[in-house]
Amino acid sequence: MKDLALGALDAVARRGVTYADVRAIEIREQEITTKNGKAGHVSSSESVGIGIRVLAFGGWGFAATDDLTKEGVESAANLALEIAQAGAAARKREVLLAPEEKYEATWVSPFSIDPFSIPVDQKLGALLAVDAELRHTPGVSLAEASMHFERRRQVFASTLGSVIDQTRYLSGAGFTALSYQEGEIQKRSYPSSFGGQYQLKGYELVDELRLLENAPRMAEEAVALHKADQCPEGEFDLIVDSSQLGLQIHESIGHPIELDRVLGTEANYAGMSFLTLDHLDRLRYGSEIVNVVCDARLEHGPGLGTFAFDDEGVPAQGNDIIRNGRFVGYMTSRETAAEVGQSRSNGCMRADGWGRLPLIRMTNVSLKPGEQSLEEVFDIGHAIYMETNKSWSIDDKRYNFQFGCEIGWEIRNGKRVRMLKNPSYSGISTEFWNACTAIAGPQHWTLWGVPNCGKGQPEQVMGTGHGASPARFRKIKVGGAYA
Repeated sequence: MKDLALGALDAVARRGVTYADVRAIEIREQEITTKNGKAGHVSSSESVGIGIRVLAFGGWGFAATDDLTKEGVESAANLALEIAQAGAAARKREVLLAPEEKYEATWVSPFSIDPFSIPVDQKLGALLAVDAELRHTPGVSLAEASMHFERRRQVFASTLGSVIDQTRYLSGAGFTALSYQEGEIQKRSYPSSFGGQYQLKGYELVDELRLLENAPRMAEEAVALHKADQCPEGEFDLIVDSSQLGLQIHESIGHPIELDRVLGTEANYAGMSFLTLDHLDRLRYGSEIVNVVCDARLEHGPGLGTFAFDDEGVPAQGNDIIRNGRFVGYMTSRETAAEVGQSRSNGCMRADGWGRLPLIRMTNVSLKPGEQSLEEVFDIGHAIYMETNKSWSIDDKRYNFQFGCEIGWEIRNGKRVRMLKNPSYSGISTEFWNACTAIAGPQHWTLWGVPNCGKGQPEQVMGTGHGASPARFRKIKVGGAYA
């Protein structure tokens, strides 16, 4: 892989370029699903290729190939240069890159059990056991369970002299119980929706999640929701569980702070951003207790946004985004950092494979834990508590939003007094975060994985991480999303 990357870099560097980098990537993936007592989908795939990015003639060029012969690499190098030359005619300004150092490194994400060392029939058997436990509850109409594993090795080389060899192991698992009665579907997902929990770990994550142990409770809740009262509509104090809060962070903080959206060079799949440059260091984004970081370092946790170096060869960093409620930072690339006068990229450029151009992507965008106990978060006369995302909607500037959750509870004097079905809430991003009045402490903080964030055209699907503890918000619009 290293020889391949260096050979491709030489193929463009000797032609005379302002800058060039190469990513040689080898990906192995495995997905296993079950549905109502049967195997749903069992697949394994491997992919190897190389992506070449050049800055030449004043413009960017990119080409990729899975033809790893000398001729194939030379052809891709030629195409990248041709694209750069063609695009230079349409450039509006000179491309400048924030400076970066040369790095030589090898890094492997920590894991205890190689997920590809576990036989497929053992994994399938574990999922079928969860499936059977879900269907043991009368009223469950559909049981689904899944596991996903990935090993990705990438060798990055650039004309700065960097040669970086990184390998990341990713695991994910979860299940869903659905109940259909009288024309209505209710569902409960564990440990989160959209496939469950994903982290930068090995097979040990599956054991940590205790899927089988939690299956009966989730199945019973899915059925019980049919008899639950409809979530009331009005203004209520709202308590949000950490997994739902992770998605709230993703949509109302993570996407708006992508600097390419702010500058107007990217708008696909999530629009642009209300966080224009004049808001930096001025906007009151949240209340005084709201502190949000963008952190790709391993010490932040095994998130899907954790790595040693980004896809421009910039080291992983931890940066404040919201400090004591004030907006203080964007996610940047070398080019966007230079454009706004910053001295260095904060290392947020990533691509979802060798065939795609790196974009600014969320790393681990997390809400720091607060100082309250969980009991103190719930210690309120009257509130609505919501768990597990079911639906989401947010405008193309990431400002007005509406979220639906799988289950809710009415809280009276700190206690759950009744289950609520079809809960939802809505608001404006900055007003919502300014309404935050309590955040649970570190012992309740979880780093959630969102494996399916889409961006770019052609679409790139990327995993991101979001850490959060349960939190309480004052006078939020609740209900209204579902009849």
